[in-house]
Amino acid sequence: MNTPSTRPGAAGTDGQSPVRIGALVPLTRPGWAEAGRHLLAGLELAVREVNDAGGIAGRRLELVVRDTAADPRRAAAAVDELARLGVAALAGEYHSVVARAVAARADALGLPFLCSSAVLDALTEQPTDRVARLAPPQSHGWQIYADFLLGAGRGRIAVAAEPSVYWASGARILRDHLAPRGGDVIGLDLRALTPAAVCDELVGNGARALLLLAGHPEPAVSIVRSVRRDPRLAGIMIGAPAGQPEFAEWERLLGDDGAAIPFLRYLPERLTPLGVRVGAALRERLAEAPSFVAFEGYDTVAVLAEALRPHGGDPARAEEFWPRAPVEGTRGRIQFSRVPGISVRQWASAPVQVVDRDPAEPDRFRVLRVG
Repeated sequence: MNTPSTRPGAAGTDGQSPVRIGALVPLTRPGWAEAGRHLLAGLELAVREVNDAGGIAGRRLELVVRDTAADPRRAAAAVDELARLGVAALAGEYHSVVARAVAARADALGLPFLCSSAVLDALTEQPTDRVARLAPPQSHGWQIYADFLLGAGRGRIAVAAEPSVYWASGARILRDHLAPRGGDVIGLDLRALTPAAVCDELVGNGARALLLLAGHPEPAVSIVRSVRRDPRLAGIMIGAPAGQPEFAEWERLLGDDGAAIPFLRYLPERLTPLGVRVGAALRERLAEAPSFVAFEGYDTVAVLAEALRPHGGDPARAEEFWPRAPVEGTRGRIQFSRVPGISVRQWASAPVQVVDRDPAEPDRFRVLRVG
């Protein structure tokens, strides 16, 4: 899907050219299309509100949307195209491997990129000022998740993983954090195991928890169904740190079986007043409860608008681009800094929660731990 722009807003009526932001989102399979839909809803809502407030120095803000479909090569080609179209900055992306390809190409072209949702620590090979990120690094969030597992008495963990840099990184973070604390991580290769065989492995290994480091809806949904229906595994916890249960499709596909599966969500205990207002608008736009990804999309445009205003909509030098003062976002005050071990500018205080769907009311979330 290639969308030229959002609908024109009130700004830019004097004939000035619009300020364009290239939006990279997964909107078709094998990308996580539901996450992409929420991300785009947040981006579009924020653009509309920026334009209603006068735009960028009187110039209308536009999104130029490209569907990455979770394909790094397609995303890198889209970056080249968007650069030729003269976008002032890039925004978005949900899949970490795709975001890494976008970040590398944007950095090479000297184009600012604010990554909305991807968490892989190594977003770029070398430190850069051109790339910044709103989502917390994977090492931070997944360590919080590992501490939650230990606190719940689930020290013997099986990870059912598909081949991916992102999944491999997550498994390594869990293993490195749990081992010194008496935990144990058992790897299950989903290339070689059916859902029924996964159940047999869990019984044989005495695992206390199964983590789904796997794609959605498949094979994650089929594995959940098999485990829930196996009487030998009645006491096992299923977890999905990457956030599969966040979206409404999870509940539609699994019903009660999809409850009580803890995952990472990047929301605070309380949204800011802006977040409350934006949440209501996103719910109306999406016709369902907005996910944390939708709020990340809104905050992305809020930051980029503040970054572009002092320069009249034109990107500045890398060291001058990102806002120096905190930006009021839906989930807190956003300010970027250098974080040890992270190569891009990072919102260091991004919120982290471990939550699940309440078994008594699966459309309601329970907060189990706050990072």
